[in-house]
Amino acid sequence: MTHVEGAEAVDGPADGSATAAEAGPDRPLRHNRDFLLLWSGASLSFLAARVTAVAYPLIVLWHTGSPLAMSVVSTAALLPLLLVQLPAGALVDRWNRRRLMLVCEAGRLVAVGSVALALAAGRMTVAHLAACAFVEASLAVFYRLAERGAVRNIVHPAHLPTALAQNEARGRAAGLLGQPGGVLLQSAARWLPFGFGALGYLASALSLLLIRKDFQQERADRTGRHRMATEVAEGMRWLWRQRFLRAALGYVAGTNVLFQMLALALILRIKEAGLPSVTLAVVLGIGGVGGLCGALAGGRIQRRMRQRTLLVGGAVAWALLIGAMGLTSEPVALGMLYAGTGFVGAVFNVGASVYQVRTTPDALQGRVAATAGLIGSGTNALGSLAAGLLLAAWGAETTVRSIAAAMAVLALLAVLAPDLKGEITDDRTDKGTGSITGG
Repeated sequence: MTHVEGAEAVDGPADGSATAAEAGPDRPLRHNRDFLLLWSGASLSFLAARVTAVAYPLIVLWHTGSPLAMSVVSTAALLPLLLVQLPAGALVDRWNRRRLMLVCEAGRLVAVGSVALALAAGRMTVAHLAACAFVEASLAVFYRLAERGAVRNIVHPAHLPTALAQNEARGRAAGLLGQPGGVLLQSAARWLPFGFGALGYLASALSLLLIRKDFQQERADRTGRHRMATEVAEGMRWLWRQRFLRAALGYVAGTNVLFQMLALALILRIKEAGLPSVTLAVVLGIGGVGGLCGALAGGRIQRRMRQRTLLVGGAVAWALLIGAMGLTSEPVALGMLYAGTGFVGAVFNVGASVYQVRTTPDALQGRVAATAGLIGSGTNALGSLAAGLLLAAWGAETTVRSIAAAMAVLALLAVLAPDLKGEITDDRTDKGTGSITGG
């Protein structure tokens, strides 16, 4: 058993007061008004982000024909995961979460609104797209860290797994609707995805104003007591003490790089096959169904399988599915294979979210989530840039096969990693002492 010093394995506010939830454990989560407002508003925010995310590279590729220019804009949208995560985590733990989320939605509304106006006027440039993609993604980092920490103060501790599973399903549904929706809107008019995004962020901000409960526990003012670097290091130390999670995050970082490369390769694969851009909507739509199904089934699967089995088995499944994607350009087949990769990824995310939110003290939620996000996704920008170079040199088919080979190598490394030979499950978490079984 590995003891995690300083970790408080808690499901919610320690006193179980009303700040934890409006509805008690004897009432279903659907009766929790504040959670429903938070969930629905965040759903619109996630949907808006998905619509604009797919529109950025599409506009660049279909109107410049340059895979490298496409990767530049995509890299700009991913850089905040590398540059903004850690300071955002510290600031989220300092600031009022509700006010911060409102500022984020207002800022994203302005950013995507400027893109919509520029496109409608015919004055868009790649530099403008890249700048707005960076701003929108930076504010998204703050919003998601704050929202993740707010959930456990809005719902009763007994409802936390269900709430986080619904959040994962929400994100997958946003991908299911937003990615093909962004393609269709862009096909109708270049400015439409960004106009839609502006409306989504506005509606999300309005929902935040209607929530009555506090988004965090009362805490001492930390602003004048510690430097930001000290506070960031505190979250890093907490995470470093957990061997299994530490190793798992390294594995996830590698897979996320490969999936970022795959996303761009998929766009070029369809273009090289001479298919219309609407074909991408079909592929993404089918693929999104797999992610949604994985989110809905994630809780049950996590209870029946060891964490290591999920990690290693998932990597093997991903390698096979991606390898098959390199052998076909048929839209339905690509969509089905993409759905398989999404199913596995969603199952991972449900278990990881429940574990991290439950075991992390409320005052460390932002910093721990930011550190995990930096390790897991911060290198995505490298994947996007590498994809542009490989696609320009090799084309989509060879690049996809190379991604499959790299995924197989990661699966082998996961099998051999000693720190991944333990497991962490809810029933093996000692909530009384903060001790976590792993490695």
